[in-house]
Amino acid sequence: MSISSEQFREALRLFPAGVTIVTIKAPSLELPHGLTVSAFSSISPEPPLVMIAIDHRASGHELLEEEGAVFAVNILSQEMSELSNRFAWIKDEDRFAVGEWGTAVTGAPILQNALAWLDCTIHNRYEAGTHTIYIGKVMASGTPGGNKPPLLYWNRGYRVLKTSEES
Repeated sequence: MSISSEQFREALRLFPAGVTIVTIKAPSLELPHGLTVSAFSSISPEPPLVMIAIDHRASGHELLEEEGAVFAVNILSQEMSELSNRFAWIKDEDRFAVGEWGTAVTGAPILQNALAWLDCTIHNRYEAGTHTIYIGKVMASGTPGGNKPPLLYWNRGYRVLKTSEES
């Protein structure tokens, strides 16, 4: 017997996560797409691989299923909560109208002032319940945010990381 999805969510809300904006460039799109994602992790340094998990109901899922689709993971710094909310909740306007956007190798949008970014091609796809796990091969990366604190999500809200320099 397994637990309910409510019990699962209640337990996992207590696990802190970094916040990213995953941007997608797909052959069927004239303009790029982006969404807020906390299901992100590094996988391997050789070759450099990362993982994102996207809900099947998200419009980004359909786009990432296209042959030739690419994505970038933009890791947000703690002052970027409004941008995170924009990519999580805004549906009918251009999400990219706010922020400094460019591209690197694949053409997926890169947030120029992100804490860090990873520009990826799709290495593998794995179905996993309500989500698909996408393994991305990192083709380029940058760390424009330097040593700024990351945007964190814990217990249903954004949190501020207190660094030892602030003690």
